[in-house]
Amino acid sequence: MNYMEIYNQWLESDYFDAETKKELENIKGNEKEIEDRFYTDLEFGTAGLRGIIAAGTNRINIYTVRRATFGLANYIIKNTTEEEKNRGVVIAHDNRNMSREFCLEAANTLAACGIKAYIFDSLRTTPELSFAVRKLHTIAGIVITASHNPPEYNGYKVYWEDGAQVMPEIASAITAEVNAIKDYSTIPTIKEEQKDLVVILGAEQDTAFIEAVKTQVIKTELVKKVGQEFKIVYTPLCGTGNVPVTRALSEVGFKNVIVVPEEQNPDPNFAGIEYPNPEEHKALTRGIALAKDEGADLVIATDPDCDRVGVAVKTTTGEYALLTGNQIGAMLTNYIIESSKEENKLDPKATLVKTIVTSEFGADIARANNLDVINVLTGFKFIGQKIKSFEETGDRTYLFGYEESYGYLVGTHARDKDGVVASLLISEMAAYYYDKGMSLYEGLQELYKKYGYFREKTISLTLKGIEGLAKIKEIITYFRENEIKEFNNTKVVDLKDYQDGIDDLPKANVLKYFLEDGSWIAVRPSGTEPKLKFYVAVKGEDEAKCLEKIANIEADINKIIDQVK
Repeated sequence: MNYMEIYNQWLESDYFDAETKKELENIKGNEKEIEDRFYTDLEFGTAGLRGIIAAGTNRINIYTVRRATFGLANYIIKNTTEEEKNRGVVIAHDNRNMSREFCLEAANTLAACGIKAYIFDSLRTTPELSFAVRKLHTIAGIVITASHNPPEYNGYKVYWEDGAQVMPEIASAITAEVNAIKDYSTIPTIKEEQKDLVVILGAEQDTAFIEAVKTQVIKTELVKKVGQEFKIVYTPLCGTGNVPVTRALSEVGFKNVIVVPEEQNPDPNFAGIEYPNPEEHKALTRGIALAKDEGADLVIATDPDCDRVGVAVKTTTGEYALLTGNQIGAMLTNYIIESSKEENKLDPKATLVKTIVTSEFGADIARANNLDVINVLTGFKFIGQKIKSFEETGDRTYLFGYEESYGYLVGTHARDKDGVVASLLISEMAAYYYDKGMSLYEGLQELYKKYGYFREKTISLTLKGIEGLAKIKEIITYFRENEIKEFNNTKVVDLKDYQDGIDDLPKANVLKYFLEDGSWIAVRPSGTEPKLKFYVAVKGEDEAKCLEKIANIEADINKIIDQVK
């Protein structure tokens, strides 16, 4: 059927509710909108769904959530033992519009398929979901979130029994099951006798998670020493982080934490923040203003599902600057190594895990301390996979894992990036410098002097809709099929095409250019948004030289894009 036939089917079928039909009636005559909503199914990608909340097959709504869950249930039923299936699935959700409704739809659909569903009484963080999968020993997990996307979005991510998002082979098999569901009315609905299969989790699950997070503190006495006076401004950006982050900080000894009042409570509209992304300076506007008023030492922001963390620090001029994900990750790498050494806790088999688009700053620090570094594909599940293999073989131990997009995991209690434990360790690290009479910013400058000056930039090209998707494919194909000899008048000495399945990694649609001066450029389409991303990383004598290199490389990238357009 074409998109108009499917649209009319949704209008005419008794399966879809009156509210959905009313919404669809309101777009009658708007063929472009109808096409965009119905020309395809919302793609069940590498870990699940993400889309605009609205009626239609290419939108996220109660029906597409049911369909995704029925596909997951069918995969579990066909590919696991009875014992594994009976372990059930745990579901969490964030503060977004329809998150609770989607959580309940998923739970009821699982129960209708005879699979137990554990749900929390209200919103919870993504890392707690990852922890709960392992703690409850479930076969899978689901989290309803669209991370840091704008308010009109929501999403659905699937985790497997190890607590990490599903790996590509499982994701592909689940996708096949979802795609096999052509008729929404065949999805089973929960019967009265199945309602006991939906189980509400209690507060003991939260306490177990917080206790696991607290064990990651390295210098407990230091935290107690300065925790009363060291001042932190924190914002959960109206998401899930407020309760667990402030609880963890308080229980280890950080007693001077001020939460941004406008952003402390869950709000699906994010208190007017257009893009609740802790990577963006605008998202921290209120937090920085409050920090200036209070004379705070540190500003921490977590995204709505509390798996990413942004940090603003006071500079030598008294202004607050945002640290990049690469800077935070490198500083944490250094702090964990040095502090573990001081406490005689550093395992010689400890290994740093980072993604192929993450700076070499942290990797250089680890190697300088005679520790190994492993690179994985973009996506924290690949870091989680390494933790699992380390535990199974015993050849290595996990030191720390991070990615440039503000995701960090200290410890192995979760298998996804954890904004709660990262907030705790960032605070501890900042308190360590504070005790030495230094700011985090000054600590960063020290590391640059020791290891060299690193600078990175991510350039995102957003191209929405059918035409946008085609253009993204066209641009990356151009890069793949045409020899590019230089960027910034600097010779390309190597090109890695990860689509070929190289470096013992799964195949991925990523290109990475290595330049003669040690700089590199990576090109990859986003797995969750209609974006083509270019990652630029340089190393130089100082900030000015690095920024000049980046500007020249960006100009060269834009010239190539303009040629394709």
